[in-house]
Amino acid sequence: MVAYEPDHLSASQINVYLLCGLKYRFQYVDRLPKPFKSSGLAFGSVIHSTIDWFHKHRIEQRQVTLDQLYRILEADWYSQQCEEKIRFKDGEDASKLLVMARELLGLYYHSPLNGMVQAELPFRVPLVNPLTGENLGAPLDGFIDLIEANDTITEFKTSARSLDADSVDDLLQLTTYSYAYRVLFGRDPQRLKVVNFVKTRTPKLNVLDAAARKPQDYARLFHLAKEVLRGIRSGIFFPRQSFICNDCEYERPCGEWKGNLEIGPVEKRSGDEPIPAYA
Repeated sequence: MVAYEPDHLSASQINVYLLCGLKYRFQYVDRLPKPFKSSGLAFGSVIHSTIDWFHKHRIEQRQVTLDQLYRILEADWYSQQCEEKIRFKDGEDASKLLVMARELLGLYYHSPLNGMVQAELPFRVPLVNPLTGENLGAPLDGFIDLIEANDTITEFKTSARSLDADSVDDLLQLTTYSYAYRVLFGRDPQRLKVVNFVKTRTPKLNVLDAAARKPQDYARLFHLAKEVLRGIRSGIFFPRQSFICNDCEYERPCGEWKGNLEIGPVEKRSGDEPIPAYA
């Protein structure tokens, strides 16, 4: 088995590996091309990119009208459709999702804002067990969606149904962001918040507070990352059937999967980018 050594870990990578190790392999190790993007992922990406533009303009004290925000949304949505094939669910289409996105962004535009400090803050920090001092050896990477006044971290989520308090408390992203904030600024965030864009028939915006993270939570994050890293280094990439299968971009190679064969060599196809062998 040819070992694969990731140069970092992120909350997204850890979540993908836990949900389906084979998807992690196809996405991060083999780097297989994706034949489509799910409508849910495309919708979430457009919401994030549009509000990121909004946040950065507001931080720079530039006035932004709702009409300007809608124009940015429409440009981003058009760009998504040009760059990748989007797979829509039954009853969905591009125009319906655009209308829904406009309604959700209108709700956010008129919602109370807590003084924006920094948007999409990138971080790369060492992951250390606060209880023992052990260093994972692979840094933790990511972006904090928004930092607001009074040491508030805000995460944005789109979903088909409303998130509940328990699911927000369990969000791995918030644990990683809280840990990174502590490393970067030398203090704990005072508030962890989730803004939930809910794609119901009548779109709605929910704001939920999450429990503050403690050293024990950071230790649990460390041990979780350590075991995920152990699995990746050992070449353990098995499929797991779940709700994510319906929108998975790797349905074809997953169907052809014959076990975790050696990673590499790379097969070359005429006229194509190199595609690693997976079967």
